[in-house]
Amino acid sequence: MDVSGWRLQRGLRHASTPWKLAIRRKSRPRYVDKIHSDAKSDSAFADGAPVMSGWRGWLAALATVLVAVSSIGAATAAPRLAGEASPYLQSHRGDAVDWWPWGLEALAEAKRTQKPILLSIGYLACHWCHVLQSESFANATIGRMINENFIPVLVDREERPEIDDIYQRAASLLGSQTGWPLNVFLAPDGVPFFAVGYLPPERRQGLPPFTEALGVVAETYREQHGEVAAISAALGGALRERLKPEPGEPSRAALERAVAELNRNVDVFNGGFGAAPKFPRLTAIESLWRGYLRKNSPPLREAVSHALDAMSRGGLYDHLGGGFSRYTTDPEWRIPHFEKMLDVNAQFITLMTDVWRETRSPLLAERLRESVAFVLGEMRLPGGGFATAIDADSEGREGAFYVWTDAQIDRALGKDATLFKRVYGVTAEGNWEGMSVLYLAEPSMAALRERFGAAEGELASRLVSARARLRAVRDTRPRPRRDDKVLADWNGAMIAALAEAGAAFGEPVWLTAAQAAFAFVRTNLDGPAGLRHSWSAARSGLPATLDDFAQMARAAVILFEATGKDEYLAAARAWIAAAEPLWDDGPGGYFLAARPDLPQLPLAKVAVDTALPAGNAVMADVVMRVYHLTGEPLLRTRAERAVGAFFGAAEGDPLQSSGILNAADTLMAAMQIVIVGDRAQADTQTLLATAWHTSLPGRVLQVIAPGAVLPQSHPARFKDQEGGRATAYVCVGQVCSLPATTVNDLRETLVAMRGRSVP
Repeated sequence: MDVSGWRLQRGLRHASTPWKLAIRRKSRPRYVDKIHSDAKSDSAFADGAPVMSGWRGWLAALATVLVAVSSIGAATAAPRLAGEASPYLQSHRGDAVDWWPWGLEALAEAKRTQKPILLSIGYLACHWCHVLQSESFANATIGRMINENFIPVLVDREERPEIDDIYQRAASLLGSQTGWPLNVFLAPDGVPFFAVGYLPPERRQGLPPFTEALGVVAETYREQHGEVAAISAALGGALRERLKPEPGEPSRAALERAVAELNRNVDVFNGGFGAAPKFPRLTAIESLWRGYLRKNSPPLREAVSHALDAMSRGGLYDHLGGGFSRYTTDPEWRIPHFEKMLDVNAQFITLMTDVWRETRSPLLAERLRESVAFVLGEMRLPGGGFATAIDADSEGREGAFYVWTDAQIDRALGKDATLFKRVYGVTAEGNWEGMSVLYLAEPSMAALRERFGAAEGELASRLVSARARLRAVRDTRPRPRRDDKVLADWNGAMIAALAEAGAAFGEPVWLTAAQAAFAFVRTNLDGPAGLRHSWSAARSGLPATLDDFAQMARAAVILFEATGKDEYLAAARAWIAAAEPLWDDGPGGYFLAARPDLPQLPLAKVAVDTALPAGNAVMADVVMRVYHLTGEPLLRTRAERAVGAFFGAAEGDPLQSSGILNAADTLMAAMQIVIVGDRAQADTQTLLATAWHTSLPGRVLQVIAPGAVLPQSHPARFKDQEGGRATAYVCVGQVCSLPATTVNDLRETLVAMRGRSVP
């Protein structure tokens, strides 16, 4: 595997030297960091046939080298997990493995016993994490083998993103497939030397058993300790090299080149990017959308519309219950990996809102409303916060809650079954493991009118009724588990999404839900000790990461725009200030988190997007917006340096770092909209509604009272009302429009100004 200029080669030398690793330097290519991207997931295992690379040869050659264990015994609970708040960790309390939670105590125990650490990283909604648990971690024989030879440590990747990030990067350098579950073998000081993903308990589909990996690693660690130490030392240097940012100089020309490169990688047949497994990559689609708005480019608009329409029609979307799954296992968006994540749905609501503002697509409006209903109905917790995820599995099977047989549809729908099956792709043979995942196979009403000889209104009514009846049947099934952990960053993303959508669609209930979730975070995750990353079982977790500060600050800014309440702007400024200890004053940019008890490993500064934009991208964007609202010069400097620290990486691999491109767009072309008027008056509300109904991704919106004075750096300083009416000024850089007092004037001004950039 060749990543960022490093190659780890493995080979068998002779029987007495089971394996060796050599790291050799190559000329460094463009920064290509696949770690922590949407491509990093348990998706590679979604078809039931995990693909391992690089190490299977030497492992298979040493299949007989096993640590002797007895198969007699029963599983015992993992008492050290009893005090943990994470639902994922709690779900492993009954394992045969005597798990430790991550922390200094586990590292100290490894040093005391001189045993290597088996670090297993997963999360509650992960299907293949469940499979590994049931097959291996709950197995008495395998559990004893792990307990005798390793210090086993379990990590919830959502609770400890900084731990997950560094070991995913290390696994990539070790040639392992990255994603979840990830099993990394560490020296007692926490430095890794080997990694694997899911392995079955016995040889299956060409994969060696998990016990073989455990046995070979344990024996090699004991008998070839010097080589393991050399690997760990070399890996530390490789990680430091990998983590060096690739700076660049943001410019409009460079931004347009990167967007053009993105557009060349669009799947013109199915929409979106890439093949199976296929992820939405909504941050990259937003980059295309921003490019369309800047240049009024029909091909870019078509690429965005095609992608969102295809995802909305496919099985990625839950056509009965609303909401989107995390990815699909096919390129046509039809077969999902059924887990539903808060961050994915937040990003969908945000992007669909912005695209709908321009296109007024009925399909996007329908999907957005249904997705908001899903979030408020199924992911909202008492008190207003939002749960993290809904599991892919129920009844011990992936997707069992969501799929249908032909006969089940017939029984539930009777005379409407034929119509429904035609529209939603249900067949006798099914499209997934003998069952059918619903997707829009026949979206054309004209074809349905001809086929069924009925008017469009009648057909639509019958389909609405059919979906409701099937939903009622589905609701009687055992439901997938919900991970009730609250994450500050994912909640911030959903708060912002609901506030944007509520303002755009004129839905005050959505805005109220956003405010309630914000209050939940302030009450339960923010206090004298500062913002915390997670909350579960009435307990707050560890200190916030960069993403928490960034997403909550962004949510606060959007709530300030939507409500005009100064408390939200004050919260945004406070969280930006609280992130200052993470700032790197050398090359610039923010570290993901404070050092996670690993002095031997470097700290990560992340610019690669996940389902959400990278923390550095979100922070740069929101810091620039707050600069325009407050005029604080340090904020502008922070935003410029943060974007510049990673722009070379984004330019070289725009699909992985689209968030940096979008932050650069805000940096160069943030649209400052100032409405001078009384917020409670109808004329002010009309102008506000016009702004909220217009697609302006880099928007900074505020209402000021007549006679109020803006910060000294603001180009609209001292501008006032025209003729005693609410008046809007639209500025980009130091250039402001003529005053606008009518809906038409403001709409035309906004569209004309969004193509401008700072000279």
